[in-house]
Amino acid sequence: MAHPDGELATSRACAKRQVHMGVSSFANYSVEEIRAAGLDIGPIQHTMQVYTMQDRAHQERIIRRAEAAGCVAIFLTADSPILGVRYSEHRNDFRAPEGLDFPMLEKTSEMIRAERHEDGFTGVNSSSHSWAREIPWLRSVTKMQIWIKGVLTAEDVELAIQHGCEGVVVSNHGGRQLDGTPATIDVLPECVKAAKGKIRVHIDGGVRNGTDIFKALALGAECCWIGRPIIWGLAYDGEAGAGKVLDILHTEFKRCMQLTGCKSIADISPASLGVVRSDGPLARL
Repeated sequence: MAHPDGELATSRACAKRQVHMGVSSFANYSVEEIRAAGLDIGPIQHTMQVYTMQDRAHQERIIRRAEAAGCVAIFLTADSPILGVRYSEHRNDFRAPEGLDFPMLEKTSEMIRAERHEDGFTGVNSSSHSWAREIPWLRSVTKMQIWIKGVLTAEDVELAIQHGCEGVVVSNHGGRQLDGTPATIDVLPECVKAAKGKIRVHIDGGVRNGTDIFKALALGAECCWIGRPIIWGLAYDGEAGAGKVLDILHTEFKRCMQLTGCKSIADISPASLGVVRSDGPLARL
C-alpha cells in the first residue's frame, strides 16, 4: 500500500545491505517473487510470518511455498487469536485499496474490500491457539526453524523452550492488539533471563533509531526487526527510501557504538546502559 513495488523494493534494499527480511502472510507479492527480488541483488535470508489459520490446507500451502522458495524460518504470530479493538479502522472504515493482490492469502483486493478489516482477519485466522497442538503440526510439515512471534513474558519464553522452538520474537504487535501492553524493551530483560541461552531472542516494536538497536542488544536481544520505518521509507521513495531508512539506522547505531567505546558487537553489554528505576540510577543513554 505504501509503494507499488512494496515488498520487492524492501527485499532489494535489504539484500544490498545484507539485512534479512520477514515476509508477511498479507504481502502484496508472493514469497517466490520477494525472494527472487532480493537474490537478484545478493545473498539474503527471509522468514515467513504466519498466523494460525482456520484452513489448515491453506496454511500448509503457505508454509510449503515459503520453504520451497528458500525461507529459513516460520514466525508463528501468537499474539493475535482475535483482532484488537482498533477504533481508527472502524471510524475510517478501513479497507485495502483497489488493485492490490494478496497472493499468499489467495485473495484479491476486491475480495478483501468486500469485508471489513476485522471480518477479513477473523474470516481467515483461527481464534483457537494451542502451542501444544500447533508446534508439532508445524514440525510435521516443514524443516524450517520455528519461532514464536509476540511473546512478552518469561512464561511464554519458557513454553517456547518446552516446545522446542528455535527462537522467540519479543513483540507487542506494534501496540495495535492490546493498548496498554508494556513496551517490548521493558520486558526484554525478563525474556532474555528466562531464555537462559537455550533459545534465541529477537525483538521488534518501537525501534526508531540506531540507539534503540544498541539498547536492545545491550539488554540481550540478538537482533531487532523493524516495520513502520520501512513503510515510511517506501512511501517516501520506494526502494531508495527503504534503503535510506536502513542506512540511517546503521549510521546511528555505528555512531552510538563509537561514542560508548564499543569496538565490536561483543562489547555491547548492560554495562553500557543505566536503567531508570524508582530506586535506581538515571539512564546513561
